[in-house]
Amino acid sequence: MAKKALCVGINKFKNYASATLNGCVNDANEMKSLLVDYFGFTKNSIKILTNAQATKAAIMNELRKMVDGAIAGKYDTLVFSLSSHGTQVPDANGDEPDRSDEAFCPYDLAQQGDQWHPDHVITDDELNSLFLTLPEHVTLEVYLDTCHSGTGLKAIDFLFQRKPRYLPPPSLEAFLDLEGRTLRGLGELKKEKALTRKHILWTGCKASETSADALIDGTWHGAFTYYYSTELRKSKNTLSKDALLKIVRADLKAGRYSQTPQLEYNATTR
Repeated sequence: MAKKALCVGINKFKNYASATLNGCVNDANEMKSLLVDYFGFTKNSIKILTNAQATKAAIMNELRKMVDGAIAGKYDTLVFSLSSHGTQVPDANGDEPDRSDEAFCPYDLAQQGDQWHPDHVITDDELNSLFLTLPEHVTLEVYLDTCHSGTGLKAIDFLFQRKPRYLPPPSLEAFLDLEGRTLRGLGELKKEKALTRKHILWTGCKASETSADALIDGTWHGAFTYYYSTELRKSKNTLSKDALLKIVRADLKAGRYSQTPQLEYNATTR
């Protein structure tokens, strides 16, 4: 069976010029190159959405087509990478009132009243619900070079050309609504049954940290994506995922980045 991937990189945001990033489109293009060079993907099997192409509707439509194709037996391996700002939204399910959810900023990010408009922000619950419909034999690998908290920004980041990939909630009211809640995201879901799904999640940092949009060797990248790509190419993809993670973490620590990439298996199993 075939493989299918979606690589998303968003530097510019329709309604928030001040939120511009620099390295996200480079990340998307690099992820496509890695998938072709080392993971057996063909160029035609990878869709790239950048900037104005990467609306919520477009991203979710492509993901649904990938999942539907896997359900129909067309694909046995799916990859989704996203480089953009992360943010937070109140727990939409209402079953955990003390929690907030991770969310991801598409190009058309917008607010409704005091909160993010649900039609223009992508929540972790939406992704999780979609991916849970995949047949159990399908391998899903997700890469999120983004962050969902601004609390990890260190003073040293201001000495380098680095910017956190995080947008706070759109109003003081929304921020206060989230204050004190525990962040629960795609990589921190409850696991209440046997871990059988082949779902793998890479994130650029812990939930309490920031992922850097950084100038490295003269070009802009997500710091996690840059070091992940560098080490994977150096090893020609011969390392285990855990060994690769250990080296990438060491690279980021040596570069004085205040982020610790995470690797989660069975990431969407509830």
